[in-house]
Amino acid sequence: MVFSSIIFLFLFLPVTLLVYFPIGKRFRNLFLLAASLFFYAWGETFYVLIMLASICANYIFGLMIARYGNGTKAKLFLGFAVTANLGLLIVFKYTNFLIDNFNQIFASVLAAPIQIDPVHLPIGISFFTFQAMTYVVDVYRKEAPVQKNPVNIGLYISLFPQLIAGPIVRYNTVAGQIISRSINLKDFAEGIERFIFGLGKKVLIANSVAVAADKIFAIPSEHLTFSLAWMGILCYTLQIYFDFSGYSDMAIGLGRMFGFTFPENFNYPYLSKSIREFWKRWHISLSTWFRDYLYIPLGGNKLGTVRTYANLVTVFFLCGLWHGASWNFVIWGLLHGLFLVLERIGLEKLLDRIWSPIQYLYTLLVVMTCWVFFRAETLPDALSFIAAMFGFARGDGIIHHTGLYLDNEIWLTMIAGIIFSAPIFPFIKKTWSTITKNQTGISGNLTEGISAISGISSLILIFLASIMSLAAGAYNPFIYFRF
Repeated sequence: MVFSSIIFLFLFLPVTLLVYFPIGKRFRNLFLLAASLFFYAWGETFYVLIMLASICANYIFGLMIARYGNGTKAKLFLGFAVTANLGLLIVFKYTNFLIDNFNQIFASVLAAPIQIDPVHLPIGISFFTFQAMTYVVDVYRKEAPVQKNPVNIGLYISLFPQLIAGPIVRYNTVAGQIISRSINLKDFAEGIERFIFGLGKKVLIANSVAVAADKIFAIPSEHLTFSLAWMGILCYTLQIYFDFSGYSDMAIGLGRMFGFTFPENFNYPYLSKSIREFWKRWHISLSTWFRDYLYIPLGGNKLGTVRTYANLVTVFFLCGLWHGASWNFVIWGLLHGLFLVLERIGLEKLLDRIWSPIQYLYTLLVVMTCWVFFRAETLPDALSFIAAMFGFARGDGIIHHTGLYLDNEIWLTMIAGIIFSAPIFPFIKKTWSTITKNQTGISGNLTEGISAISGISSLILIFLASIMSLAAGAYNPFIYFRF
């Protein structure tokens, strides 16, 4: 079950809210845990048992770590916990990848290749596994109290708003909210507003440009043209941002509706002037997770220049691998790590001296080129696509031309996506708020009334347009299945 589905919007969410509020504070966590497990089991059936096993194991590990403090036994149980969580991830996410690569490397000495049935990848396993690890690490570091109520730790790991697509919420961020939280009408209304904006980003923009992106990336390399390649990667660049940030907005909105405050996950990343800045704005919960739970423990930038560069490359190698069991994801991560190293060596200082638009173009060029590895199915496909982008296209534009893939609707959506990749809504909201504050009496009341009516009308239009698109069976891909 995904947020952008009719069954979630008109059945699961309304029923959950209708039961959640009257049930009383004493039973809310238990009910929300049951609802979250049902939400996950709807699409993953008995694989919900994997999540239950993770909850039980990390609950016990947390108790053992807290019991032994900072001693050797606490470190031992922390090691067991990290190994168990990573082992779970490796088994379900990387088994097929490891065996395929093993067979290729040792093909000359193997009597027959190792063959196993494909291992199913449970949706969201990367997200809830990382969250589980933050719990045991935070308890070990004394950054959060141990949770003695299994329902509460179960709710933290399985909470449905951010279960399948993030943001990755650290335990010490929501530990207090899990135990006690209050909900008022203002927070609930803001949650609805954030959810609807996220739904619109996903359904009206991401889904629309995804049609063109998927079709263009499916074109055989010998028919791909320069213009099609750039249109394809532009569509995908918009798709992944509005899809991912849209889901994050919906998750944050849902959290507010149930009394939780989740961290922001995106901050207009395509306005970055460097790759370093990009990673301060893109998937913030993941980049800060790797910083605090891997980069800093490895030594960060305190063990010399060479070690700092090695740590950066290691972190982004693992960041790429976290996204998917494919060498394309690894290359994507390594390229980002490489540019971060180059910027530390001196590229960033050079960029600071040049015209700002060139800095934006540099970042977009690197990010969009790297996105090709993220989107392409195979390494040869990615290399052929990049070759077409940079002037080595082999297509003649007769069989496959731009008009076949980009109609007026997609063009308009692309323009809207480019515009709303910048903070247009916050600017309008801030400007209108300033105007309202400077007016008093009848004029001020009229302005506030117009503002309220405009805001509500906009939300209704976005929601209705999204529902009409979903009801019409419009393309609605779920791109996180590999995460």
